[in-house]
Amino acid sequence: MAHESFTLASRALGELRRINIYRSPGHDGAAGALVLYMPDGGLQEDFPHVTSALDAAVRAGEVEPVVVVGIENTERRRDMTGPTEVAKDREIAPRVGGSAEFRAFIRDELMPEVRRRVPGGGRTAIVGESLAGLFVVETFFAEPGLFDVHIALSPSLWWNDQGLVRGAGERLRADPGRTGTLYIASAGDDDVDGAIAGFAAVLRADAPAGLRWYFEPRPDLAHSTIYRAAAPGVFKRLFPAGVTASPR
Repeated sequence: MAHESFTLASRALGELRRINIYRSPGHDGAAGALVLYMPDGGLQEDFPHVTSALDAAVRAGEVEPVVVVGIENTERRRDMTGPTEVAKDREIAPRVGGSAEFRAFIRDELMPEVRRRVPGGGRTAIVGESLAGLFVVETFFAEPGLFDVHIALSPSLWWNDQGLVRGAGERLRADPGRTGTLYIASAGDDDVDGAIAGFAAVLRADAPAGLRWYFEPRPDLAHSTIYRAAAPGVFKRLFPAGVTASPR
């Protein structure tokens, strides 16, 4: 898929990061196209299948024009996780708990650079799976105004003894004017501790009226297959060409 790549020196992360940008057919710099950010956005990661799905959907008139910003990983488990009090969590990588710094990189360094390179961007969205889905949900709470649409496929909400789930109700009730869109999906084999289902229950009880949210269990899919299998349908549902999507 045609794309452009560049590197960005990050002060927030203290390293050089590689970024890949895809612009769909129909994108016009003056048209305010949707800008979709994606962790795991390297050319050997999820960027190719996401952009291929979107390219086909835009050409078929099923999805609005979109710009995809793929962020290639360096230390994935560091960037996607917040702090944890669980010793076993800290065993998954030499360094964890760097999500705040990664979010600062996106907000303060990457987004301004994308706006410079791709003028006319409109709504912003973020998509991620597994630990990247955890980052999406954490960002939904930690910085509500950063993205308009949050998509978390099989998010690793078990992290820190389900810390995000345990605090979700209070955070939602404290922000009754919250708007935007949140989409959560779970696969058949990845919610043995009930964290994702528990989060959906909190949304049913406490989601603000102005928040459009979706919870879609996919028992037919596995954690290892949900991103490729589910993402095309999710994009068509949330970003339909010329149509405002409605939650179920």
